[in-house]
Parts: sequence; structure tokens; C-alpha cells
Amino acid sequence: MTGESVGAACFDILVVGGGMVGSALALGLSRQGWNTGLVEGARVQDLLAPGATASHTDDFEPRVSAISLASEQLLDRLGAWRHVQAGRHCGYRGMTVWDADGTGRIHFDAAELHADTLGTIVENRSIVRALFTELADSNVTVIDGVRVQGWSAGAGIQLDDGRTQSAKLVVGADGAQSRLRQWSGLATREWDYDQQAIVCTVRTRQPHQYTAWQRFSPTGPLAFLPLLTESGDEHYCSIVWSQDTAEARRLMALETEQFRLELERAIEQQLGVIESVSRRFAFPLRQRHAKEYVADGLALVGDAAHTIHPLAGQGANLGYGDVTALLDELGRARELALSPADQTVLARYQRRRKGENLAMMAAMEGFKQLFARDELAIRWLRNTGMRWLDNLAPLKNRIAAEAMGIKR
Repeated sequence: MTGESVGAACFDILVVGGGMVGSALALGLSRQGWNTGLVEGARVQDLLAPGATASHTDDFEPRVSAISLASEQLLDRLGAWRHVQAGRHCGYRGMTVWDADGTGRIHFDAAELHADTLGTIVENRSIVRALFTELADSNVTVIDGVRVQGWSAGAGIQLDDGRTQSAKLVVGADGAQSRLRQWSGLATREWDYDQQAIVCTVRTRQPHQYTAWQRFSPTGPLAFLPLLTESGDEHYCSIVWSQDTAEARRLMALETEQFRLELERAIEQQLGVIESVSRRFAFPLRQRHAKEYVADGLALVGDAAHTIHPLAGQGANLGYGDVTALLDELGRARELALSPADQTVLARYQRRRKGENLAMMAAMEGFKQLFARDELAIRWLRNTGMRWLDNLAPLKNRIAAEAMGIKR
């Protein structure tokens, strides 16, 4: 339910940020019986507005996520996945990864894991819409169209319309530039990649074959993520092209036709001619990790706690891992009649997530550095290793299972 008329209120838990992660957490908390509030800057009616029917590249949302099986299961438990399935989405059955500077290539196949798909490509806005559709029938008080102006432990949340909202526990799901993290004094470790990710939608002459394509080069990875229209057209892909900042700026400055030709060469025409390209967007890449995820009366989830290079498409899935862990710990707290802000509860959440997120971030950084090296010996080892891994099914499938969130 929306809470535009809510004055000062006290919640068990108040989630700040109604994106893919925050809205999922709020929905899960309400299902556990917590008195839950959700603060979101956008208007609910705007979040619920249907998108355009896809008949052109510009009809797709520019930002998409590769949703793992584990994240899909979470969204299904929350009742939101059925809404995702009713809209545009594309389950991908294969993933091909190759080195631009050699012959190394790996192909992952869902059939080898006895699964229908490796994951699902979904427009971010579609996931948010699905979650807010469920929130409309929940007990969550949604306070929309407002911004948080301040917070301190014990003093509550100050909104830009003059209202104050208090809660036993505040959860920061307010993104990479989290103001709650800043106000709490929680420090971060971060570094700038000096790269930008270019995102857009393309139409290709050949169908994508329900496969995600990713090419690695010394200047950064290029991913083609398969999309489907409502009518089942298999010729659309969302691209994420990470490049050094100077090169990204050059690419963004190109006329559409010039960019199309460069993109076609970069993907080595794996899907034939690129027939059309949507409007392009670029955003800077920065890795960031909070040294602590919790403070007195506060917990961080998703990008507020960590951001990661998009080369493996794990950002949303790490956020949903946070949601799953925090729901587990707060569900246990409710069964034991503990406060949601109990420090032992929050410490367990941090222990569960901090190590796992750091391990993924370290692995992605190592992977990025490996492909950034251009020495002949490194290229030979890299390509030999990729060919070896492609032929070693047990290890290859274990890596795929981990990415899918399958515990073996």
C-alpha cells in the first residue's frame, strides 16, 4: 500500500530505496510479519507504468540483469517471478566466452547441468514493476515521491517533505552513492577502473540462439545478452561494452553508423550483421566495498554495500544474496522474539555476506587483470587454460553452477 498520507510513524524495519533489491527485501520482511516501511524517491504509479511493446531497439530498457537461478527462486518465493514471466524476458541456455587475442574459447550449456537455462535476462524496470505489483497487495507502507534528507541512530529518517519516520532498524538499499552509508560513517574501500560501460540494444541479422556471448580484450569485455520481444523475435541483444575511459568516450562520440560498424567488428560478427542500434548510454565503473555492512540500527544491502565490475553480470545476484541472508537472519530473530536491530542478528548477516561478496569481487578483479595483460606468455597461458577448461566438463560445470547459485 502507498503511504503518501503517513505522518510520523514507527516501523519495525524501514527500507530506504525501492530498486530491485530494496523492494524485494521490503516485500520479504512484510511476509515475515514485520511492520515494514519502504521509502522510494519515484512515484509508485510511474514504477507500475507498462513499458512500450518492443518493435524496435529503442523500445527496450537500456539496463538489464542476468538473473541467476538462486535469484529467480527468491523472486518466485516473493510472488514476483510470475509477473516477470508474464512480460519480456529471455532465458539463456548457453554462454560462449572467448579471448580476442587468441584461440581460447569456453562454451557453457545448461543441458550439461540438467537445467533448462543458465539464467534469465530481464530488463531492470520489469523486475521493479513485478515487485511493486506484489507490494500493492502487501502490508508494506510505501512512502513514495520523497527523498531522505538525514538520518542518525535513534533520531529517525528525515524526509524532504518535513516528515520524520522512525524504525528499530533502517536498511540502506539506496545504491552505490548511499547517503545512509555516508551518514553512518561506514567506511569503504574503493578504486576507479578508469573505464566506462557502454550499454545499448542492438538488432542482429542472425538469431542469438538463446546464448550470451562475451568477448574479452585487453581494453575490456564486450557482452551480447539475448533479449526476446513479446512476439518471440530472437534477433535482439542488450550489449555491455566496458572500455578504458578515453576509448569509451571516442566510441560514444561516433555517429550511429560508425559505432555499428565498430561494434560489429568487436563481436567478430558472431551474430552476423548488426542491423540497428538504439540510443547509447555510458556510466563510469568503480569498485566499492563497505568495510562493515552494519552499524547501530542500520544494515546495508546491494550496491550500498558493494559494487562490482559488470564483466560477470553478478551485481544484481550479489544484492539478492544479501536479501536472502538478511531475510533468513531477521526471520530467525522474529521466531526468537529478538529486536530486528539486535547486534548479534546483524553480525550474523554480515558474516554470511561479507566473505562471499569479497570472494566474488576478488575473483572478478583477477579475471579482469588476467585479460588485461598482453604479454605473449600470458596470452598463451590464458588461451591454453581456456581450451583446457572447455574440455574439462566437471570443473567447467562446477563454475557454471556457482554462477547460477546452485549449491553442490
